[in-house]
Amino acid sequence: MTPVLETRYVFTITARIGEVTTAGETGHGVRRIIPITGGEVKGEGINGKVCAFGADFQIIRPNELIELEARYAFETDDGAVVYVENKGIRFGPIDLLQKLKRGEPVDPKLIYCRTVPKFETGAEKYRWLMENLFVASAARHADRVVIDVHQVL
Repeated sequence: MTPVLETRYVFTITARIGEVTTAGETGHGVRRIIPITGGEVKGEGINGKVCAFGADFQIIRPNELIELEARYAFETDDGAVVYVENKGIRFGPIDLLQKLKRGEPVDPKLIYCRTVPKFETGAEKYRWLMENLFVASAARHADRVVIDVHQVL
């Protein structure tokens, strides 16, 4: 019998975001680029600051299904740099997704936003980030994205 999948909450990434740049309809959907301008990481045994570079490269499909692909890094309080590649989807009622696009508040529970973050670091203390799989639940706000990261056990 295979092991039962369980998850354990490990930390929250709050990524501050800048103004959206759009490349328009590309034939695959509308390409949007959202810069990551900073933020913080808080959790048990890992805390730090999101570096002020990187972006979320999104494709908005015709039915408003949004494919997310963020690339950025954070630096822990003890000086380790962790590269993050976070892919996922955001979907919900079209009227609520359009409110989000305009920067209006929407209850995060009404929007499905799940991601699969992948981490890279040379810091021995944080090697466990590369030796495990993670899933996350995220919420988009006007000026930030809050990502609760869970380790798959």
